[in-house]
Amino acid sequence: MSGSKRYGSSSSYSSHSPPVPERWLKCPRKSYTTITDKFVAFKTPLDNKYDDQIPIQNRFNTEMLLSSMSNMKKFNCLKTVDSVSIGLWIDLTKTSRFYDKSEIEDSGCTYVKIPCAGHEQPPTREQAQLFVDICSKFIAKNPLLSIGVHCTHGFNRTGFMIATYLIETLDFDVTSALAQFSAARPPGIYKQDYIVELFQRYSDEEPILAPELPDWCLESEEDNYNSNKHESSSRNKREFRDQDSKDRREHEPPSKRSRNEINNRNPVFMEGVSGVTAIFDQPRLSNIQRRTQDLCKWKRSGFPGSQPVSMDIHNMKLLHTKPYRVTWKADGTRYLMFIQGENEIYFIDRDNSVFEVEGLKFLHRKNLDHHLKDTLLDGEMIIDKVDGQNIPRYLVYDVVAFEGFDVGKQPFYPNRCMLIEVDIIKPRHQAIMCGRLDKTQEPFSIRLKQFYDINASDKLLGNFSKNLSHEPDGLIFQPSTDPYVAGTCPEVLKWKPLELNSVDFKLKIVTEGGTGILESKVGYLYVGGKSDPFARIKYNKELKNMDGKIIECKFENGNWKFMRERTDKSFPNALKTAIAICHSIETPVTKEILLKYIQQAPRR
Repeated sequence: MSGSKRYGSSSSYSSHSPPVPERWLKCPRKSYTTITDKFVAFKTPLDNKYDDQIPIQNRFNTEMLLSSMSNMKKFNCLKTVDSVSIGLWIDLTKTSRFYDKSEIEDSGCTYVKIPCAGHEQPPTREQAQLFVDICSKFIAKNPLLSIGVHCTHGFNRTGFMIATYLIETLDFDVTSALAQFSAARPPGIYKQDYIVELFQRYSDEEPILAPELPDWCLESEEDNYNSNKHESSSRNKREFRDQDSKDRREHEPPSKRSRNEINNRNPVFMEGVSGVTAIFDQPRLSNIQRRTQDLCKWKRSGFPGSQPVSMDIHNMKLLHTKPYRVTWKADGTRYLMFIQGENEIYFIDRDNSVFEVEGLKFLHRKNLDHHLKDTLLDGEMIIDKVDGQNIPRYLVYDVVAFEGFDVGKQPFYPNRCMLIEVDIIKPRHQAIMCGRLDKTQEPFSIRLKQFYDINASDKLLGNFSKNLSHEPDGLIFQPSTDPYVAGTCPEVLKWKPLELNSVDFKLKIVTEGGTGILESKVGYLYVGGKSDPFARIKYNKELKNMDGKIIECKFENGNWKFMRERTDKSFPNALKTAIAICHSIETPVTKEILLKYIQQAPRR
């Protein structure tokens, strides 16, 4: 559809209006949160001379950015503190046409311009050092104020400069600095040249791969301009072409897709399970990671499995909007299982580490002489305690692909649930009955994890949980008719009783004290996307050997309490996740509230 039809008549286009930067319209306005509680990253604002080309809902000017800071909070544990106030504004673009800098200065901000070329040219060493010096001096004099940084789109030049500051002044390594920026402004720096340059300047290691180009970079925005292409419009675009050509080329899609896999060098499988070995050999490791990501339709790096969100008083309302199934939440360890073929069965954990499984078979329902291939299951490993013995079991609760077919797009119930039972579990039972499979030689057993009508929630929390041979720690609510969703799925809800709500932190043990003060140890708790501690934990003997590790903690009597080490994870919860869990702790959905709400749900 033409721009004139969508946004107004062709006469509304001013022949003197400069063109909107390419791919600016759908580019996210600003970072989700501050980077190290100090930097705000954002795309360039555009003043009102661009308004005739931008629909109202997509406009973004300097006033909007500054006023939005009152809603960008800095979070600390369960309390919301200090809203963001920008005191220094750094412009990295090479043009002055986007807005009038006096708008910034009139608001009380200090405006600084460091014109950087962009495109394939990262900021020079001199420009980066100037940025670090300016920021360091400002922070020393204004510790409570934040620094706003932008280039055209607020990703590559902006991320490069902020990462340089983190490396130079806060002793971040390059990978951690990139991760810090991408956590607040996903997907982070996506130009490979910029990442390579950072590694060349600050690291002896091989550069990591850039993340895949975000969707908004791939979408054409020709509709933002007058599709009638009046001569005045064309002439006007040519007028600005030389000045902005580098900015417009900066976000061209790469020739091929790339994913940034940061592999755990020492992956650990769930304790108490035999027959499982971590694999490191390439290209096998990368091929398995890529294939499982492709089967899940996951376009990024990392673990592709579907992730539930914590239930709170707001998203609980989803239970009234569509049919749901419910199951118990086992206190186990999450793994995808990729059945590549006979003697080629692999587990993928939350770190995206890959483990090879020996002695396990999955036979075809129609022909027990044939082994399943190219099949991806989702489930969790648990340890059942039966007659004093520990029995490991893998509970299968979803299927993403079967024999290479995309079954994840089918409804969860009954389609995918039935497929697990009929094509995964029953053929194994048949093979056992006819002597083709000896389950006593397998490292663990395979079972279907049943889902029930949500009205069975009270029973799952009652006698059912008491009769389980492993520890439950809540409920999982799965939409009945929805497809499988890779990554965080806001419609899949996990409910935990208040006393079991937990956050996965990275622990750092430090010694506090000084002149006249007795020294003592304390635990600092860190989350992803925040460089300073999210919270503290009292040091005790349980934490003695946990320094630098990922630990699961619950909030009890106003303090965080250690629950267990998360050997299956190398990274803590992201800031956004930790905040959401803290909110659910502040305003919990109790068992009574949940069951009453389910009783009120419309019958389907």
